[in-house]
Amino acid sequence: MPGRYQSYPEYKTTDEVWLGSVPKHWRALKINRLTQIKRGASPRPIEDPKYFDENGEYAWVRIADVSASDTYLENSTQQLSALGASLSVKLEPNELFLSVAGTVGKPCINKIKACIHDGFVYFPELKENSKFIYYIFAAGEAYKGLGKFGTQLNLNTETVGGIKIGIPKIEEQNKIVHFLDNETEKIDTLIAKQKKLIELLKEKRQAVISHAVTRGLNPNAQMKKSGVEWLGEVPENWVVKQLKHCFTLQRGHDLASSQFKKGKYPVYGSNGVIGHHAEFTTYAPCITVGRSGSVGEVNFINENFWAHNTSLYLKSYNNSDVKYIYYFLLSMDLKSLAAGSAVGSLDRNNIHCRNIAVPCIEEQKEISIYLEKQLAKFDLMKQKSLIGISLLKERKTALISAAVTGKIDVRNWQEQ
Repeated sequence: MPGRYQSYPEYKTTDEVWLGSVPKHWRALKINRLTQIKRGASPRPIEDPKYFDENGEYAWVRIADVSASDTYLENSTQQLSALGASLSVKLEPNELFLSVAGTVGKPCINKIKACIHDGFVYFPELKENSKFIYYIFAAGEAYKGLGKFGTQLNLNTETVGGIKIGIPKIEEQNKIVHFLDNETEKIDTLIAKQKKLIELLKEKRQAVISHAVTRGLNPNAQMKKSGVEWLGEVPENWVVKQLKHCFTLQRGHDLASSQFKKGKYPVYGSNGVIGHHAEFTTYAPCITVGRSGSVGEVNFINENFWAHNTSLYLKSYNNSDVKYIYYFLLSMDLKSLAAGSAVGSLDRNNIHCRNIAVPCIEEQKEISIYLEKQLAKFDLMKQKSLIGISLLKERKTALISAAVTGKIDVRNWQEQ
């Protein structure tokens, strides 16, 4: 990582594998030498409404609140009552805490008055720059080989306190934090731009599909009124009819989770493959639509498979191109058709009764071929953006790790 950054002139070795050598003037010591590590607490039973008050002084912090936060906790969904707060652990703004359950090992600094439960630990006597310690945890390297139970990282007050870190004087900590704040903000900005591009590609992809299956490919085609409000005008030679006259969907088949095992055939549920089975119910090519769970999720499947009862599958189609049906289903707002259901499931009859306009089979195939080519371009651009995001995240982590372990010297760094 040194690259364009300098190394320190002198180093000393430590006995900590993840830390390696640190600058000669740094201290290498365990976190429990800097502060006590204490666990949060929770009123019991936590479901009791007497522990909550929407006008309470202290926010109630859940694992989900920290998982959804980046560096700082700025809000939560609930406030504790005075009684609830008295039975928890109160943190004043700008205190560091760390999750040891759920999203294990994620650090956070609160910007609000907050109470934490025993899924978190905190550092009540910490005199160092809390953002510097935050960055040590954020890099993730300190957890390597630590507190493992099977494949799940297992942290508690003892394992966190036993982590050995390198500590410079507070002035140098402040400089490192300022450097990392500045440089990681630049990386985060680039990541945000890539995520925005992916969203724009998703919108453009949907627009291309919708236009092709409702307007066709010929921009000079004569148009007519469809008589269907959501369709508007359609090409003159297209036929308006109910969707059930083009194809029908059928509910999938029951299969107990205990029967999910390694087999030749994938089991497709509402959001894709959820297991494998020795038998199949449906021949390829076929389409599934999420019926419950991931309602409206559409999959095109090119192999024989078991259609699970959380999905609908294409049972029959009359003079229609299967790929065109797939694209047409992608163009529909299928989730809205399930909105009236108390259990949030999609009734196939709500799809079958929809009026649509369809071209002849030859034109359907032309549209399918066109869309396949166009969408491949969008998918390639999306994949490049995802790779870019992954590389940026790797660079961010590497930069943080290099700075907080002294592999780079930023004492003379100047903000550009």
